[in-house]
Amino acid sequence: MYKKYLINMKNSESYFRMFIASLVLLYAIYSSSFIFAFISMIIFYTASTRFCFTYYLFNINKKYSIDNYYLSLLPKYRTSPVFIFDNKGEITFENSFSKHELPDITSIKTLNVTNYESIIENNIEDTMEFDSNGKNYQIKLKGISEENFILAYFTDVTELVELNKAIEDTQREVIYAMGEIGETRSRETGNHVKRVALYSNKLALLYGLSKEEADKLQMASPMLDIGKVGIPDAILNAPRKLTVDEFEIMKTHASLGYDMLKSSSKPILQAAAIVANEHHEKFDGSGYPNGTIGEDIHIYGRITAVADVFDALGSIRVYKKAWPLENILEFFQRESGKHLDPKLVKLFTDNLDEFLVIRDKFKD
Repeated sequence: MYKKYLINMKNSESYFRMFIASLVLLYAIYSSSFIFAFISMIIFYTASTRFCFTYYLFNINKKYSIDNYYLSLLPKYRTSPVFIFDNKGEITFENSFSKHELPDITSIKTLNVTNYESIIENNIEDTMEFDSNGKNYQIKLKGISEENFILAYFTDVTELVELNKAIEDTQREVIYAMGEIGETRSRETGNHVKRVALYSNKLALLYGLSKEEADKLQMASPMLDIGKVGIPDAILNAPRKLTVDEFEIMKTHASLGYDMLKSSSKPILQAAAIVANEHHEKFDGSGYPNGTIGEDIHIYGRITAVADVFDALGSIRVYKKAWPLENILEFFQRESGKHLDPKLVKLFTDNLDEFLVIRDKFKD
């Protein structure tokens, strides 16, 4: 594998050997010495073929040749950790930054990479995240089948991760604040949107969505009723059952919220637009604004509907008292497959204790 790199010598050393061989040959001719002539031929041979018997015999240049070979593969002036792992996952090379910053990495298995053989065989390039000693790294893996190893370039992204977290925290605060605007206009508490957000996150994870998707839904769901800012107070806070015409106006808050958010390119606000538009759709198609049926309703809408209904029924409103828990659960069973997604209803009721913990933590 490394033979050509082990026996080759630099140009400067080759030229120097030829110069020495010439001097030795001149001395051999001057002194008529067969021994010196033989020595000069050996030196000429090593210089021309760039192969040194002594180096090869005692393995003198093996370590340095391999290291130089590996370093030649790396981007110039790289000042971050680099590892090279063989097809068994063992370290065959690590630069000085690796030894200093990541001494705990003993093999590719430390990185929880299990498909390294496939990465090598198929020349796959991939990226992954890795945390160590309070730092966040992005790792670029590159399989090289010809040499039967994996290159692993580490980049410290700790500052970027912290900045992204700060941005997300700011976005979350702004979204909660905007969500509370809608709730405050209808004389509901800010804790309602917090509970719905946490219920939605928990239910999304139980349903099988990724943590990333569940977290995005948690951040987006407080905007479910943002469209209420466009509903007149007389309708929004009416302490009675709305008339048919008034209810038609109230229903427009779903479309209003969607129209406010739909043009954003931000993933969280795109999710919020879906939630605003679809959280009043019903599983049997009798909901609004579009009368969407079953699983054609976006999962964000179906999850938020369950979370919102549970919290709304259990909370005091200007037009009703809070329902007892047993009444809410009876309603869920009646509306399973009608108003609410039956699979989500089962997940919610089967894990009710976890949702009650959230409810009790954020009581009004």
